[in-house]
Amino acid sequence: MVTEQLSAKHHILDCGERLIATKGFVGVGLSEILSTANVPKGSFYHYFSSKERFGEELLNRYMDGYLARLDSLLSDDGTPARARLMRYWSYWNVQQCGIAADGSAINASPKCLIVKLSAEVADISEAMRLTLRDGTDRVVQRIAQCLEEARTDGSVPSTLAADDTALTLYELWLGASLLAKLRRDSSPFDHALRSTDALLGPDA
Repeated sequence: MVTEQLSAKHHILDCGERLIATKGFVGVGLSEILSTANVPKGSFYHYFSSKERFGEELLNRYMDGYLARLDSLLSDDGTPARARLMRYWSYWNVQQCGIAADGSAINASPKCLIVKLSAEVADISEAMRLTLRDGTDRVVQRIAQCLEEARTDGSVPSTLAADDTALTLYELWLGASLLAKLRRDSSPFDHALRSTDALLGPDA
């Protein structure tokens, strides 16, 4: 019974995430979520006390998945830490934002809810804002940790400030993601990749 309930809850979250990744949080009504998930309103409120609570749980789940993917990309696989960082940035646009090298949208690629929702939900939901804030703080912490590893293995200069550089890089790529959406091409990612490479210094 517990397994069935969890499965039903995840189904509603899955359907809602697909809709919200395309239309935004405000752009998707509760009735559309219910219709897509093929569940009655009572089932929705059995798991979520409100649409805002649904959004908070959706973002918590998304951030957990995002961090798991990030950990996989940055984990020590025998390559220099700098190379692992560049691997993350190199595939950011495809894996997170659904934009191919030619700038076209990849429908099968998951859209980045951090990029999609940050500005929108920060103005309408304190709980959702804090969920995204705390999640992105953890992303930056992981990047900083990998930069520390890069300083240790000599693949970036030892004088590089890991915490400040991690925040600068994350801000750079978030900005590139927004510009790529506006321009509908990959040029912001190309520029971000060149800037990242220059900021990290020569590849040892």
